[in-house]
Amino acid sequence: MDSALWMPTRPWRLPFLADAEQVSFLRRSLRTHLEYWGLHELRDAAELCASELVANVIRHVGAGTPSTLVASLNGLHLRVEVHDPDPRALPTLACAGGDSEEGRGMMLVDAISDRWGVELTADRKVTWCEFQMDVTRGDRHAPVPRLARAADVLSLYIGSDSAPQPFGHGRLGAAVAEEAAIDIITDLLCWFRVHGRDADDVLDQAQAHFEAESGARVS
Repeated sequence: MDSALWMPTRPWRLPFLADAEQVSFLRRSLRTHLEYWGLHELRDAAELCASELVANVIRHVGAGTPSTLVASLNGLHLRVEVHDPDPRALPTLACAGGDSEEGRGMMLVDAISDRWGVELTADRKVTWCEFQMDVTRGDRHAPVPRLARAADVLSLYIGSDSAPQPFGHGRLGAAVAEEAAIDIITDLLCWFRVHGRDADDVLDQAQAHFEAESGARVS
C-alpha cells in the first residue's frame, strides 16, 4: 500500500479520572477507535501500553487525577498518549535484575512499542508511545483515510456526552453511530440541494465510488 494513503487524522481524545476501575473502559474505547481506523493488528499492543501509561499516573501522580487519553495517526505511526497535570513525576525504567517494582510497567511499554518518551510543559506531562503501522497487509476492510475521516465526523455529531460507551461499541453504541451517520448523510444532501446539485445524482456517484473501491479490495 502506498504510504501516501496513510493520512494524519484529527486526534481522538478521551478525558478521564485516573482510577483502576476506568482502565477496562479506556481499553475498550481505544480498541473501538482503532477498529474505526482499520488498525486491527495494533489493538492489543496499544491497549496494553495505554493501560500501563494510565497505571503509571495512578501509581505516581495519584488516583482520581484528571487525565486524557489521546490516539493519533502521523505518517506511518500510531501514537498513544496519556496527559496528566504533574510534570514532576517522571516515568522511569526499572534497573535490569533489580528487585524494585518501580518502572516495570514502562519496561513493558519499552518492549512492546517502537519508541516512547515524555514531553513536559509548565503545567502537564505527556507520556507517549508509538507503533509502526504495517502498510503491507492486504486484508484491511476499508482504506484507512476513509475510516479515519468517518470516525472523526461521527465523533463530531455524537459528541462526548451522548452515551456512556464509545460509539460503535455494543448494540447501543452501534445504534447511536448509525443514527449519527444518517444525520450526516441528510445534512450533506441538504447542502448539495442548496447549492443546486441533484441529491439523487450525488448518491449515485457515491454508490459508484463505494462499489469501485469495494471491488478493488476484493480483487
